[in-house]
Amino acid sequence: MVRSDALKNRASILAAAREAFAEDGDASMNQIAQRAGVGPGTLYRNYPSREALILEIYRDEVDRLTGSVTPLLAELSPREALRSWTTALVDAMRKKHALGAALSPSAHQTINDQTYGPVIGAIAQLFEAGRRDGSIRADAEPGDFLQLTGALWRAAPDRSQPMLALILDGLGVRGPG
Repeated sequence: MVRSDALKNRASILAAAREAFAEDGDASMNQIAQRAGVGPGTLYRNYPSREALILEIYRDEVDRLTGSVTPLLAELSPREALRSWTTALVDAMRKKHALGAALSPSAHQTINDQTYGPVIGAIAQLFEAGRRDGSIRADAEPGDFLQLTGALWRAAPDRSQPMLALILDGLGVRGPG
């Protein structure tokens, strides 16, 4: 069993790393340890390398994204939940890309292998809710949607919402003919 202080240290390190990398993608491990209020030994005991820390940030972000689907569906229509969720996904993709240079090709593959299934599952959950209320067409595929939205992180920030609107319009139920 993990001690509560160890869990607190891990949470502090992740929060500090997120902030540090958002400010400077080249933030050092020592800067992160200082920001987290832990010693370098504590940081390296939890994350033996910069790459391990970045991978954990990605995993944590995907866990938060996939865990947000049910609450979003409880408060928003399926299409609006999908819009909100996808906007958060695009933001996460931008962050991942900004830190991507720090990862080896095998680490990129590892994170893709670990996160693809949960992300597709989240999209499928959103699609199913939309199918039930008639707002998302039956032939829409989560993998296709992910591939289309993958282009949004590359778009200028002021263009991603109009582009997302086009993608969401394409998910709409077609009328006769």
